[in-house]
Amino acid sequence: MAHESLVNKDWARVVARLGGAEALNISARKTKAFVRPREISNAVDLLRLILAYCLGEKGLRLTAAWATSVGLVDISNVALLYRLRQCGDWLAILVEQALADAAPKASRGRLIRIVDATTVPKAGTSGRNKNAVWRIHSAFDLPQERFGHFELTDQRAGETLDRIPAVAGEIRLADRAYLQPERMAHLVDADADFVIRAGWKSARWLDAEGNLVDLTAELRNASARGLIDRPIWIKRKSGAPPLAVRLVAAKKPAQAAAAARRKARRTAQKGGHQLSRQTLDAADWVILVTSLRPEDFTTADILALYRLRWRIELGFKRLKSLIGLKGPPGTDERSARPHILAHLLIILLLEPLVDELEDSPRLADAA
Repeated sequence: MAHESLVNKDWARVVARLGGAEALNISARKTKAFVRPREISNAVDLLRLILAYCLGEKGLRLTAAWATSVGLVDISNVALLYRLRQCGDWLAILVEQALADAAPKASRGRLIRIVDATTVPKAGTSGRNKNAVWRIHSAFDLPQERFGHFELTDQRAGETLDRIPAVAGEIRLADRAYLQPERMAHLVDADADFVIRAGWKSARWLDAEGNLVDLTAELRNASARGLIDRPIWIKRKSGAPPLAVRLVAAKKPAQAAAAARRKARRTAQKGGHQLSRQTLDAADWVILVTSLRPEDFTTADILALYRLRWRIELGFKRLKSLIGLKGPPGTDERSARPHILAHLLIILLLEPLVDELEDSPRLADAA
């Protein structure tokens, strides 16, 4: 796989991307991942060993044997596991460094950040723990086509719109799970904007006088035209004044609307509840809310921006195929956390080199 090249013949390039041997030694000592030379003489060799284990499929014992056979280090599988458990904070620093080095610097236009999360299962999840996962919160930056942020949590940490720090001037794209009025307000306060998918009952919709708005009635009234672009307000649980946003909705093509209705019926049948007429009506529409002003971004602009959201899905799929990201072995967080962080680090190191790797598709092909 592509990542094996980085741990072997392209290893010098990896070290250079991370600031060189001395910088790695300093950060490893700072986090106590590497304290003094014993079996392992320096932080560069330690990182190569850890990445070889986390990204490979050899397991602890065979990775230790491989390290001995190539003259990297003579270490036991028990000692390798101990070293891995000491590397979590160090790998987190290296991930942050790689993100900072790739930070987008938009020279013209607005930075577009697509936020979403992906999960990998925890080992030994069954019975009451069958839903236990590691959640990777991410931002995918356009036009750079690069991941610009990663944060690793377990399943108890939800997907929140403002978890990823805002960049002034950015436009943040998100799916309906991120329709969170208080956090949307935080983005606006940070001089950022958003375009977020909405469901017809995702919020308490209000008009300028504070009266409830029947969103499905609005959709039915606009059925002939097939477009809505109007101001609307969202009630906030905090008691703060309603959040002023712009509602943009477009009727789906007939085929897409039929597919959405079938999906709604299946969901209702699976959940054992009656499907409402409002849900069926709303299934015909793409409903968005945005903080972008109509004088700056037209209705067509908002719809085009939201269509870019799928770039993060392509990014997840493509990078998972490159590095083989899957659930870490074992249930101990001390080893599971660095295992996933090692994969995230390789994602960031691979992205600038991806078109040079013969076994990876070009981005245009993936699109």
